[in-house]
Amino acid sequence: MTTEVRASHILVKTEEEAKKLYDEIKGGKSFAEVAEEVSLCPSGQNGGDLGFFSKGMMVKPFEDACFSMEVGEISQPVQTQFGWHLIQLTGKN
Repeated sequence: MTTEVRASHILVKTEEEAKKLYDEIKGGKSFAEVAEEVSLCPSGQNGGDLGFFSKGMMVKPFEDACFSMEVGEISQPVQTQFGWHLIQLTGKN
């Protein structure tokens, strides 16, 4: 059973912006570069990397998305009270 996941994310204000960035990344743009350019989260400076975390450490919609993904997968936009996230799962323990 997965007890920890590692994820990177990009945080933006609108669903429209998140969808546009999703399409750009799926079209070949680097997730980390996009995070550095546009993410509203301080983690953007590190390509969006949040490191490893376990259940209960992140807000529920974000956590639910992370724990349902496969390594390497990029989520559709996920809404939390902070805004809209694109999430890339980078590891599982």
